[in-house]
Parts: sequence; structure tokens; C-alpha cells
Amino acid sequence: MQLLSLNVGRARAVPYTDQPEGLTAIDKRPVDGSVRVAPPGPKGVGASGLAGDTVCDTRHHGGDDQAVYAVAREDLDAWERELGRTLPNGVFGENLTTEGLDVSGARTGERWRIGPEVVLEVTCGRIPCRTFQEHLGEKGWVRRFTQQGAPGAYLRVIEPGEIRSGDRIEIAHRPDHDVTVALQFRATTLERELLPRLLAAAEALHPESLATARKYVATYGV
Repeated sequence: MQLLSLNVGRARAVPYTDQPEGLTAIDKRPVDGSVRVAPPGPKGVGASGLAGDTVCDTRHHGGDDQAVYAVAREDLDAWERELGRTLPNGVFGENLTTEGLDVSGARTGERWRIGPEVVLEVTCGRIPCRTFQEHLGEKGWVRRFTQQGAPGAYLRVIEPGEIRSGDRIEIAHRPDHDVTVALQFRATTLERELLPRLLAAAEALHPESLATARKYVATYGV
């Protein structure tokens, strides 16, 4: 398992985002050399966990629990075959393009050591939006991406440091529950009856997912 590509984005103006200034940095591009990774601060205030990477809409993106976004190269390859087009590393807006790692099959709270210094912890899957759809230029993309159920993973920074493309990835900790990124994504999108199962991951969940699951249980029971 390795970090195949390390990607960062710069803000640019587009006509298809509801960000107040009309800016997005979803178009991430691979970079050479090492990049500092650190907790960016609370959502709404903090942005990306990667130095040099931009998060334009901090209402929905960035912050400590969404500090880094990872996508498996294997998932990009599958989409290439389905869409009949080339999808370069970073095109999904991911900071980390991995190889040999089942990103959407990772468990909430699972910890990855990347290189000699950095440890990241899986929190949740990525919810697709209009900006993502228009960036790719694929009609009905939000629906297709959601139905596919392989959203990639957001991660929080447990141990800061520097990473670079080619770094080895090791699973430093794997929880004993069965709440994967894919399950969390399905529960919060198309299959809300699965929400009670998320509680097994407890505080390792993204706080918004945990609150949603608790509210569901309080309203409907287990």
C-alpha cells in the first residue's frame, strides 16, 4: 500500500458553485516533494490539513474532521472504464490518491501511518455535490456517484508531519466494529435505516454523522 499521488488545489472562479465568491479548489493537481500535514482547526474556521492546499467553502469542506480526502486509484480506474475517459490523479478533488488500499472499505476510526511521521484517522465518506458534478462534466454524476457507494474517505490528523508521493501506507490501527466508510455513506444517503449501526463507531465518527445517527435512533428506535 502506498501514496501514489499527493495533490493540492488552488482557488479559481467558476460559474457552477454556490460558494459566496464563486470560487472552488476542487481541481487538485499532483505535487513533487514533501508537504506538511497538520490539523487545520474546527470546521467553518479551519481549511485543509495540507500546506499549500486551498479549501474555498469552509461551510461544507475542511476542518479537523475533514482535513484530508483520500481516493483509491483502483476506484478511479473503475470509473475510467465506466465513463470511457481518462481520470488523472486528483480529479475527484482528493489530496491522496492511494494504491493497494481499500479506501471505501476502511473502518471509521481506522488509522493509517503514511511515511515515517504522519498518522491519519478515517472519519467518513465524501458526499457529492453540484460543484463535483460540474467539475467532471458528467450529467447525473451526483446520483451515479451515490449509487456506486465508493465515496473515498475523509481523515483527521492524529500525528502531524510531512508526506510525499511514494510513501508507504500502513494500517496502524483497525477498530473491531464493522462500520466502514461505505456503510456510513449508504446510511447517510440512500439507506437511512442503517443509521443505528453507525453508533458502534461512537466518537470516531464524523460529529455530523454521529449526531444524525443519534437523532434517528431517538426518533425511530434501533
